[in-house]
Formats: sequence, structure tokens, C-alpha cells
Amino acid sequence: MEEHWKLVYVIGILALGFAVKSNADGSISCGFPAIYNFGDSNSDTGGISATLNEILPPNAEGIKLPYLSAYMDSIGTNFRHGANFATGGSSVRPPGFSPFNLGIQISQFIQFKARTTTLYNQLSLNTLGLELGNGSPRSSVRMSKEPWGYAVENEMEKGGRGDPFSSAFLGRIPLSISNLPRPAEFSQALYTFDIGQNDLGHGFQTMSEKQVRDSIPDIVGELSKAIHILYKEGARFFWIHNTGPLGCLPYNVIYGKKPGNVDKNGCVKAQNEAAIEFNKQLKNKITWLRTQLPFAKFTYVD
Repeated sequence: MEEHWKLVYVIGILALGFAVKSNADGSISCGFPAIYNFGDSNSDTGGISATLNEILPPNAEGIKLPYLSAYMDSIGTNFRHGANFATGGSSVRPPGFSPFNLGIQISQFIQFKARTTTLYNQLSLNTLGLELGNGSPRSSVRMSKEPWGYAVENEMEKGGRGDPFSSAFLGRIPLSISNLPRPAEFSQALYTFDIGQNDLGHGFQTMSEKQVRDSIPDIVGELSKAIHILYKEGARFFWIHNTGPLGCLPYNVIYGKKPGNVDKNGCVKAQNEAAIEFNKQLKNKITWLRTQLPFAKFTYVD
């Protein structure tokens, strides 16, 4: 009898193992309808050149989403499952290696959300009008300046002939509802960040080591502000990467070495110490954000 129960126990463990493996292989989706990514060259899919091939943002393939398109590469692009605002060389704070700092990327997202929502609703009404066999509603749109960019003010007009957006914008967003994000899914999407490394890298080229370390609270604070703004826009799910060992990057290993500043691995010690401090403060800030944004869910990636 004892041997019988041992056999049942082993079979149960094997069955559980197969079930876990099946789930790990992707048979169950995480359920995010879209990804909106903000960052630098670690996740740039063509934002700088707007001509590069599309590649996956962090973990898009794992949650069964199509390749993510760059916001800057928007002619004829499919944004149904999200957009990538990351560009190579970007930093959290200006100035930096790139003009597309995090504040600009957030501004681009707000414009993107407002404009695609207006266009999606307009195309939905047009489609409904055609199905009902009556005149399709049109929309006239005014642009008003806002702190983070431009807001869209929409006025519905029955039978109007005005285009929903200016000709400049029509060249950026395809007039196909199947290529546009569903407005309701902005609050269900995953918002990913991989940025901050260039703030430290640019800092070590323009400031002293002490000044770089003293700047970390402000860098982390600006990232926190960006998350607050997205939260007000309806974002609820955040995936945030910390930075890697900056002092081990080939450029820094080759050009950043000085007597006494190299660790046992041959990396630049001061830069790695700054990266460790950045990660520590970033993790603490996310812990604080969990208390400030009660409906948000955070994943911190080391």
C-alpha cells in the first residue's frame, strides 16, 4: 500500500510539472491588449531613423502581441497593439545625447492618445452612418497648447466636410480604424520604461562624480512625475527596468579607465557605483509610488 501511494505522489508531481511547463510555454496570455514603451536605445525600434526594421519591445513576444511600431515611423503603421516612443540616446532629463527626453516622449504619447481617440471615434461614427444609410457625422478639430504638448478639442458637426485632423497629421496616422488603438484599451495596456542610463552616461562626460551622484534624486523624481502624468491619463500597469553596469560598457572600459578607478572585473568603479545607487533610489521610488497611486500595478525589473 505504501508503494502505491508513493507512485501516486510521483505521478502527481510529474503532472504538476507538465502543467507548469505548458503555462510557461505561453499557452496562457497575460492579457495586455497593447504596450506603450518609453526609453532609449535599449528598446528603440526605429524612432531615430524611422526606417529601421521593427523589433520586439521588452517581453512583447512573451505576452503574444505583434511587433511594436515606432511612433516616429507612423506612415501606414499599425498602432492597434501599442506604440514605441523610445529613441536612441534619450535621457530622463534634458539636455542629453538626444532631444527626445522622457518629457518629450510623454508629450508625444498624450498627443497620440488624444488624436487617435478622436480619429477612432470619428471613423466609428462614419462607419455607423454608412451602415444606417444616412449622412455620416464629421468632426472639426481645434488644437490648443497644453504644458505637455497639444490637446485636441473635438466638435461634432452633422454632415460637415472638415477633415478630422490637419493634413500634416493625416500623413502620420493611417485612416483605417483597424490600425488605431481602441480608446478603452489605454487603461488596460502595459506601460514600459527603460531609461536613465544616458542621464548617468552624459553626466560623467560633463560633470564630476559627486555631481552625477547628487543628480540621481532629480532623475528618479522626473521619472516619477512621468508615471504620475500617465496615471492621470488612465495608465494602470507599469513595467520599469533599472539600469545595468554602466562602467562595464565597452566605451567606458576603453576610454573611462583611470589609475585606481577600475574594479576586479576591469570595469570603471565610479560609474558602476552610480548605477547601483540609481537602482537603489529607483526601487525605493517605486515602493513609494505604490502607496501614492492605489490603482496602479508596478513591476520592477533588475
